[in-house]
Amino acid sequence: MNLVIRGMDYNLGKEPADTFTRNQHPDLRADYCLANPPFNISDWWHASLDGDARWVYGTPPQGNANYAWLQHILHHLKPTGRAGIVLANGSMSSSQNSEGQIRAAMVDADVVEVMVALPGQLFFNTQIPACLWFLAKQKKRKGEVLFIDARKLATMISRVQSELTDEVIARISQTVAAWRSGTGDYQDIAGFCRSVPLAEIAQHGHVLTPGRYVGAEEVEDDDEAFANKMQTLTAKLGEQMAKGAELDTLIRQKLGGLGYEF
Repeated sequence: MNLVIRGMDYNLGKEPADTFTRNQHPDLRADYCLANPPFNISDWWHASLDGDARWVYGTPPQGNANYAWLQHILHHLKPTGRAGIVLANGSMSSSQNSEGQIRAAMVDADVVEVMVALPGQLFFNTQIPACLWFLAKQKKRKGEVLFIDARKLATMISRVQSELTDEVIARISQTVAAWRSGTGDYQDIAGFCRSVPLAEIAQHGHVLTPGRYVGAEEVEDDDEAFANKMQTLTAKLGEQMAKGAELDTLIRQKLGGLGYEF
């Protein structure tokens, strides 16, 4: 319905069917794939999927389809193709069943290109925190993964809904483009982005959570030593406490003049 409303060409296959068990596009090899598959599906498995050619990096666990989606999409990319997938945050670090092993195999095979942690409350239909996986069979920056932490970059548009502004989206896309180009325009920014070698990711158990790698945001240093700051704050607190005591005495005097006793 969305495609029809927007006048976009489409090929949804010959019949409504399960993507995994009755693949409607078995010969498709795409230049690009954008996908927002349902998160954490637990009833997706069928016995016919055992040994499927799509499970190059390991058989996905029967209780969660996240890594089935990732491998299904990779399978349908051209050798030069790239994919962007929205998944639940748990996909970046889960080690349940075979997920940790599959993630490690994908990282070691150098098909994970960029990981982006998203802010909460972006979606109308779920409060589950989400992330972006960008995959490529032939990466321009081999042996590295770009991590971007965008969790704190949202703008609240209502009490329960947030969004990423055009400026934030442009910052993220420009960062990715500069990193991919390898021209020197890209720089790591503490708290926001960092390019990490695969060996370091392996040391962290192949966890792909950006916050683990980008570090804390740098705070501007005003060159005032901590001891001096503490002395200034202590003096200011003393002054405020003295003024508070004076006001307390004055209030008691005023109320006493009105016949109140303490």
